Amino acid sequence: MKRLTVLPNALVARGIVLTAIAAALLSVCEAAPAPIILTGADRRPATSLNGEWGAIVDPYFSGLFSFHHQEKSDGWFMNNKYTRGESALHEYDFSRAPKLKVPADWNTQRESLFFYEGPVWYERDFTYQPKEHTRVFLHIGAANYHSWFWVNGKKVCEHEGGYTSFNCEVTAVVHAGGNFVVAAVDNTRHEDGVPTLETDWWNYGGLTRSVSLIEVPEAFIDQYDLHLSRAEDSVIEGWVHVEGSQPGAKVEVEIPELAAKTTAAVGQDGRAAIHFSVKGLVRWSPEMPKLYKVAVSAGQDSIDELMGFRTVEVRGTEILLNGKPIFLRGISIHAEAPFRGGRANTDKDAETLLGWAKELGCNFVRLAHYPHDETMLRAADRMGLLVWSENPVYWALQFDNPKVLAKAEQQLEEEIGTSRNHAAIILWSMANETPNTEARTRFIETEAAHARELDPTRLITAALLVRGEGHTKIIDDPLGKALDIIGFNEYIGWYEGHPESADTTEWRVEYQKPLIVSEFGGGAKAGLHGGENERWTEEYQANIYRHQFGMLNRIPQLRGMSPWILMDFRSPNRPLTGIQDEFNRKGLISDQGQKKQAFFILQKAYKEKTVGRPE
Repeated sequence: MKRLTVLPNALVARGIVLTAIAAALLSVCEAAPAPIILTGADRRPATSLNGEWGAIVDPYFSGLFSFHHQEKSDGWFMNNKYTRGESALHEYDFSRAPKLKVPADWNTQRESLFFYEGPVWYERDFTYQPKEHTRVFLHIGAANYHSWFWVNGKKVCEHEGGYTSFNCEVTAVVHAGGNFVVAAVDNTRHEDGVPTLETDWWNYGGLTRSVSLIEVPEAFIDQYDLHLSRAEDSVIEGWVHVEGSQPGAKVEVEIPELAAKTTAAVGQDGRAAIHFSVKGLVRWSPEMPKLYKVAVSAGQDSIDELMGFRTVEVRGTEILLNGKPIFLRGISIHAEAPFRGGRANTDKDAETLLGWAKELGCNFVRLAHYPHDETMLRAADRMGLLVWSENPVYWALQFDNPKVLAKAEQQLEEEIGTSRNHAAIILWSMANETPNTEARTRFIETEAAHARELDPTRLITAALLVRGEGHTKIIDDPLGKALDIIGFNEYIGWYEGHPESADTTEWRVEYQKPLIVSEFGGGAKAGLHGGENERWTEEYQANIYRHQFGMLNRIPQLRGMSPWILMDFRSPNRPLTGIQDEFNRKGLISDQGQKKQAFFILQKAYKEKTVGRPE
């Protein structure tokens, strides 16, 4: 069979047929540096690359792999010599290709891609004027799941993981005038992926979050960690790392509103230790989500952050926020866009979802089951909502595979590295509903230890499964030893028993630690009514909530709850025609904003504080 021949004409001039896949693949085998983690990337001036990109669906991944599925430069498109001239065969042309919007998933943009899993190629032209003594990064908010990027035909990075941001350096490949970027994004699920083959949410593919160009000086601030000390009153501590700096270089941190400033010197590791006293600091809390402008500078680089300062810790079975006990009245949320559907990624999406949580009476949200967009975290900071942020270690991963652990730790590093300065985040969750095996326990213990190394200022949790003996539920998963706060999921009245079963259920907890019931609830189709014992009706869902509250109040060390879930969301595991229609219907609100009866039941309990301990 004759192989395809394509021209790298996109390297020649704009206006000639664009064969950017072939151009990009000229360097497919060349090693690209690992993407860099940038803290506060959204606080830097950026050139947006959002908008319409040319897009080509490539289900066989012919553009990247050889006939034998090997990633190599002499693959399917490369085994014939390039030819030029009018008689050349052109197989790909992004200028003629249909467009896809970025940021967005591809599933909700084309009906033919709704269930699609596989590779899609993206291309966008842009103009640029290089500056002296400046480094340039291609910033990708998220690309699900495995992605490759080329600029002007040069491979600049490769990334695995669909929910964290990353940054590809393009300093050496951009040039004055016209440039182009090509991305291959593949949302194929893999057994050794994180998450793995099966999840209970939609596998949205594509460039699902914003893409931009970020400029920094030759020596620049890549990461920083500034927080309120637990040990010393009114002391801000932490560190600033300056990439490319010399030991002894000066770093300055200033909070103008508090007339507080400090300088520190960069050490051999590129870090400058920060420690200074502040007077008149208002601690961030749900009641007073005070944010301060914080200026961080080093040499020619500076970032103007917006940060809150608070402490969070555990004492016995209490969760202490700013030294005072707190009960976390929460709700779980998926990154699903209200009304339009698809992946949530805009300020409006965040404000709508978190606005509903505030209306519900929440002081806390569980952002499941993966890191959410920076817009969501900024909104939580502003609105005073405490956050549980979760690494996508979900259900049954290959827990005995060291490569899978490395992937989980990489995503954890990106999650913490990009979002460690959000006052709203108080919990790093290591996993959700994982099987109780020795391999699993070792895996997540390792992950938890790594999280504490990366950020010792926050609490570690995970959502565990529970087991039952008669009318008693038991929390004794050995993973609990590695956690500061134990989350647990239970679905009494939905997957077992009936709503009234909660009335006779008792709990035995083997740990003297705070508990959060991280999931409970049941499904209902908005507008479907009937008796309180008729499944899928709003009345049945509301009945589950009524009977849960009394049971939960009998658990002495319960310190929080995040029922499942705020809004209905898409899931291929939910095909019941006429009821689910590929939606998980456990939301208190429909995807079109209809509030179900259970919303008002929970709202009343939260606002009157009849569930959980009053502070």
